[in-house]
Formats: sequence, structure tokens, C-alpha cells
Amino acid sequence: MIKKLEDHISYIKNFDSKDKDEIESMKIKFLGRKGLINELFSDFKNVPADQKKEYGQKINDLKNLASDKYENLKLGIKKSRKSITEDYTKPGFPISSGSLHPITLIKNRIVDIFSKVGFELSEGPEIEDDWHNFTALNLPQDHPARDMQDTFFIQQDPDILLRTHTSSVQVRYLEDNPPPLKIISPGRVYRNEAISSRSHCMFHQIEGIYVDEKVSFADLKQMILYFTKSMFGKSKLRFRPSFFPFTEPSAEVDIYWGLETETDYRITKGTGWLEIMGCGMVDPNVLQNCNIDSEKYTGYAFGLGIERIAMLIYQIPDIRLFFENDIRFLNQFK
Repeated sequence: MIKKLEDHISYIKNFDSKDKDEIESMKIKFLGRKGLINELFSDFKNVPADQKKEYGQKINDLKNLASDKYENLKLGIKKSRKSITEDYTKPGFPISSGSLHPITLIKNRIVDIFSKVGFELSEGPEIEDDWHNFTALNLPQDHPARDMQDTFFIQQDPDILLRTHTSSVQVRYLEDNPPPLKIISPGRVYRNEAISSRSHCMFHQIEGIYVDEKVSFADLKQMILYFTKSMFGKSKLRFRPSFFPFTEPSAEVDIYWGLETETDYRITKGTGWLEIMGCGMVDPNVLQNCNIDSEKYTGYAFGLGIERIAMLIYQIPDIRLFFENDIRFLNQFK
């Protein structure tokens, strides 16, 4: 019986194959439920007492040898297949990369335009207090912008709110920095408005302010002309008198977009003119609230909605597309 075991051990040691079926047959023959090793264990009771120890040791050696042989041959097949089917010199699968959001693209473009003529970037908190968002900007207590219909107040506290414009950033900057100064302030702003194709309760603004001695409305008009030429390649403008509490005089700026396409007719309502921003000379009260001598210094300010500019540049019909995170929409801006 010992001789029979040694023959099996010799067979396993010499067994070699790259054929999957042959390797599986070897496993079943020796390690299967009805295989030779189980039969040998069943015959253990018939082994003479003086041979039981050696017989048992050789059965265990055979079992371990068969198991190791099977695992090694199976691993060899896997490595062989991997080396054949995988070519590591071939280029990998392309990884789909994202792109900057169109709002970010337009914001960066506007910032770049104004930075070329000396405007510095300034940012501030989105949760503001009444002083920086309203009072310092010459908004009286009964101004409609203070109404709950327009402003998101925090925990019903009339002094803490989500900023309604980035002019609050300008107030903070003016309080801490003496003139001359030129800054632009981009960021998110919040207003309690009905969401539609043209409006949203959260949107992005960029506002600028320039304060120095002898700053005039002519300087403001020249700056806006520079911006429209750089941004749109268009220079035909008109300034319409308007009202903003923090500027006096104030104006709305329209650009002549033209009537060359059906889209031009739609977005300009057949007039060819498009409103793009508001502007004006900084009200002396605002300068005084920021501890700046309004007798010595003057300044101009302007503000525009980034979504509005992006909709014009990219011909996007609905502002809600900016906030839906649809990958098909965003992939167009790579």
C-alpha cells in the first residue's frame, strides 16, 4: 500500500499541462469527493498498525502536493493568457475630463478684461449684515429691497441676510483701504424671485468701483466702452437715466446687438438693443459712510449679471440650464 502511495506522489510531481481540462481532470481524480485521496483515507483502517503512521503521513503529503500542483498550473494558465491578451504598450481607455462651467468661463473672461486696466479682485462673505448690504449703500429703511419679498433673512433676524448684491464687498473694501482704489467683486448673490427662464433666486454678479480724485462720468463711459469692445466686439452704446440708491447720477447701459438673425430679433424684442449693466457715480453718502472725504474724492461704480452675459455670448435661451448639471449641456464648453 505504501508503494502505491509513492507511485501516486511520483505521478503528481511529474504531472505538467497547460490544458485547462487536463488540469481539472487531475484535480477531480485526486482531490474530488470520490477521488483517490478519499479512497486512500477510507482504506486507512486496513493498513497494518506498524505502517499507519507512515501511511497517514504519505496521504497528507499526496493531498498537499496535488492541491499545490493544481493551484500552480491554474495560475500559470492565467499568467499566460494575460500576457497574450493584454498589450501594455497600447494606449489606455480615454478618461472623460470635465470642463469649466460656462458661468466660470465668463467670469474669468470679465475679470481678465478689467485686470488689464488695473482693477484688483476683491471678495467678501455671502452672509452679510444690514450695514454692509443696505445702510452703508444709502438704502433707507423703507426701500423695497429690504422687503422680505426680495431678501433672504437668516433665522428671521432683520440684521443678518444673504447678500443681495456684491456691492457689500465694495463697502468692506472702502472701509479698510484709502483711495485711490480700483476693484471688481464677483460672486453669488441671492434674491427671493420666482424662478423662470430669465430669473433665478441665486445668480452671479460682478461689480466694480473706482475712487480717486477728479473721477468723472466721462471716465465711466470710457471704461464701459472698453469693456463692451473687449467682451462683445461691439461699441455702439446708449445710457438711459435710471435710479440706484448708491449712485447719483445713475444709468442703465444698452448695447446695440443688431438684427442680423432670428435670435437677434427674439432677444432684443425687435429693437436691436440689449440692456447689459447698471452704473453711475458713487453717491457721496456712500463715501462718507466708509470714512472717505466726499469733497476730495469721487468715484464710479458698475454692476452686471454674469448669467445674462453668458446667455448672450453662448446664445443660451434658459437660465435654468446653468443650474441643472446636465453633462450633455456642460460638455459643450470643453
